Amino acid sequence: MDNRVPPRAAGPGPRRRDRHGRGMRGPIAPPQVPLAASRAEVFADLVQDSVERLERRWPQLAEVEFLVLEVPRLEGPESVAPWGDETVPLGGIVPAREGRRARVVVYRRPVEIRSKGRDERAALVHEVVVEQVAELLGLTPETVDPRYGED
Repeated sequence: MDNRVPPRAAGPGPRRRDRHGRGMRGPIAPPQVPLAASRAEVFADLVQDSVERLERRWPQLAEVEFLVLEVPRLEGPESVAPWGDETVPLGGIVPAREGRRARVVVYRRPVEIRSKGRDERAALVHEVVVEQVAELLGLTPETVDPRYGED
């Protein structure tokens, strides 16, 4: 009766569990489940959905860069506009400069703080994107999106 245990593979391999056999075995949720997406990724998807909706009506927006930043900066080269003691902005624009495309910036944390649920957040994101695009194009928000302001 020869029940020998096969030898371990040579060399240290990546540890998937702690020494007691416990620990994380793998991801909590598969990648296709919404739980697997971070809040930043979900927010970026909301901005992208809004941009795609506007690009159908305004094809020149393909030349505009849309960014999501966590919070607005007080000053510096990438600062959109000085805001000082005023309320925290939800978005801003950076006009086109030599060799750089125009940019529309949406600030994630201020928008998340001002919205309660996913539907309200999606509506606020679209509203911010419409307002910034309107400012960039020199139009009214109602011209950019006829459904602007409707709830």
